[in-house]
Amino acid sequence: MHLHQQQIEQLEQRYRTTFINSLAGYRQAVLVGTKSTQGISNLAIFNSLIHLGANPALFGLICRPAPEGVERHTLQNILDNGVYSLNFVSAAYMQQAHQTSARYPAHASEFHSVGFGECYLPDFAAPCVEEAVVRIAMQFRQLVPIALNNTALIIGSISQVQCNGVEVAPDGFVNLEPAQVLISQGLDAYFTGSGLGRLPYAKP
Repeated sequence: MHLHQQQIEQLEQRYRTTFINSLAGYRQAVLVGTKSTQGISNLAIFNSLIHLGANPALFGLICRPAPEGVERHTLQNILDNGVYSLNFVSAAYMQQAHQTSARYPAHASEFHSVGFGECYLPDFAAPCVEEAVVRIAMQFRQLVPIALNNTALIIGSISQVQCNGVEVAPDGFVNLEPAQVLISQGLDAYFTGSGLGRLPYAKP
């Protein structure tokens, strides 16, 4: 297959979405936990987690545009309350994790709807996933609109990290492989990683 820009733009919409999304390759499947101003907990799967820097420790998430008449509960909750959690789960929870992508009404908690337990880190208001092997408490810092496609980059700083089921090496490397942490490709394909090894810092 060899496609030019014009040919890509002329692809059938659903085919193009699936093609381009999966073309980006493997990405971390992360469950984002938030709470509404009415106190309803929310959980949604994202596959756009971006490392933005280590000092300060910043992560980004891409929030895609909502179809006409559809609310983006995760983004609204983050903007309203300023905190959210990032949760990594093992492959055993693939079905429940994927189900959080469904469009549940604002008054329904995805935690309860899909069968995830809800827990909290000390002095942190956003809900976390009880079954997660990694929980990261995030403080909202900035929303960067991307005019090209009406998406937005959510930037947050890390305020707490809890690793319950993954190995952290003496040099700080977080090894997600033994815990069979869920990764994704596109909108509906899931995998686990298989390590090839670590290499020394490259020098000319």
